[in-house]
Amino acid sequence: MTVYLKKGEEKRIAAGSPFVYANEVARIDGKDRNGALVTVRTLEGKFLGRGYINHASKILVRIFLRGNEQDGEQLFYDRIHAADAFRRSLGYDNCYRAVFGEADDLPAFIADKYGDYLSVQILSLGMYLRKKELVSALVREFSPKGIYERSDVAVRKKEGLPEETGVLYGEVPDEVEIVENGLKMAVDIKRGQKTGYFLDQKENRFAVRRYAKGDVLDCFCNSGGFSLNAATAAERVTAVDVSPLALSTVERNAALNGFTNIQTVCGDAFEVLRGFRGEGRRFDLVILDPPAFCKSAAEAQDACKGYFDVNFSGFKLVKEGGFLVTCSCSHYVPLPLFERTVAEAARRAGRRVQCVECRSQAPDHPVLFGADETQYLKCLILRVL
Repeated sequence: MTVYLKKGEEKRIAAGSPFVYANEVARIDGKDRNGALVTVRTLEGKFLGRGYINHASKILVRIFLRGNEQDGEQLFYDRIHAADAFRRSLGYDNCYRAVFGEADDLPAFIADKYGDYLSVQILSLGMYLRKKELVSALVREFSPKGIYERSDVAVRKKEGLPEETGVLYGEVPDEVEIVENGLKMAVDIKRGQKTGYFLDQKENRFAVRRYAKGDVLDCFCNSGGFSLNAATAAERVTAVDVSPLALSTVERNAALNGFTNIQTVCGDAFEVLRGFRGEGRRFDLVILDPPAFCKSAAEAQDACKGYFDVNFSGFKLVKEGGFLVTCSCSHYVPLPLFERTVAEAARRAGRRVQCVECRSQAPDHPVLFGADETQYLKCLILRVL
């Protein structure tokens, strides 16, 4: 089967994007089942690449072969091996993202390493149909004790796939202990957020140690990555999350490292922030790491209202000379828009602010130029004057 693009639509693909959208296609020659490997060409017939097709998805084809490579388990192994070798060359060993989908030329496939275990997400029909080969390649590369699937994400519905979780290989315990930034962390691969833990923030979490002192407030703390790093330097850390499960993990992680200076507060972070404002509470460092506020470009403006609200409250709680660490993992809210939103929140809160660091995701989540979807995490470290 060959997919021919409309005139001019090949520019984005040639620049590195792996996605061919249905509305960019001029015609399709031949027929095959969804999930089959197809060739993509320009309207004039120039070869652009090959990938898996799915007529049920707006992303018609996900290109991952740009030359004469042969599809199959050996290719998967070669790509996984290359991706892992790159991470290890950067010094990653115990816990890291081993495969980052499109950035590692394995679209819609994510593999995270947690000690001796792997947690994976399979987000497209083409990869789903080749799950056995992917697992075999992972076992060959990592020799893990177990592999767990966390494909319980809504985006699978766009591919015509159900949400799925479960053990794919070996055995996987309810809790896996990792070491991140020299700290012991208990990770719940089966029930935790995403694949169990947010590995993309590891180096931003370490960065807050430089700014942590006195009283620290960590909102949307999840399992406590920022809280524990702050606790290495601060006197007191207040960790806030709406999930009792997340807070129990924070307490477990604090105990693992012998920290007694972390207290947890269960509640909606927006309400807790407003409550602290009403009480006149002030902190030397406030950390805001909310979940993605939007899943599509149409929701970006509403997301910015959420970012404005949470940062406005955050600025109100920072002591003069203190710091605000604020994050966004919403791909559809690019850095310039996020910066403008945070700056407006500071202005409305009556605070003058310096930006001392502008950070992104850890290097084991590399950004592929031409594939904008791989650039998503923003982390601003701000000094409040």
